[in-house]
Amino acid sequence: MIKKQKAELRKSILSNRANTIFLISSFILAAIIVFLSISLYSNFQIEPTKIQIEYTVKPDSLIHIEVMNGCGVAGVADVFTNYLRKSNFDVIQMGNYYSFDIEKTLVVDRTGNKKNAQLVAKSLGLAEDVVISQTNKNYFLDVSVIIGKDFNQLNLY
Repeated sequence: MIKKQKAELRKSILSNRANTIFLISSFILAAIIVFLSISLYSNFQIEPTKIQIEYTVKPDSLIHIEVMNGCGVAGVADVFTNYLRKSNFDVIQMGNYYSFDIEKTLVVDRTGNKKNAQLVAKSLGLAEDVVISQTNKNYFLDVSVIIGKDFNQLNLY
């Protein structure tokens, strides 16, 4: 009978140890799951980014521009568009002018705010005398740039 009691006592002790180990392991595993959940949640949380715009020329508001190729050189409107966009102007239209015989690059004020056209001209390295006004309320842009054959003498080249 003593042997039987000793055997039952051993079983009881082993069972208690197993239960204790299982309980401790469960708590550790639960803590790891909670930690990983919090970590994943904080990594996927989206924070708004702050956008800072630094203008090389500071307009009063966003200037909407069209760039027209008036010299006939392929790709020149793309180069001007990229340059003006990097200078923080909003180029909303690009294409060919109705003629490829434009000798000097022109900047055309379309809204009656000549200051915006002068800022675009200055950004391109043009004198103020190339800025002309042709206001038209049907246009949804502020300034037109008509690229002439003198394009390779400007700031972006």
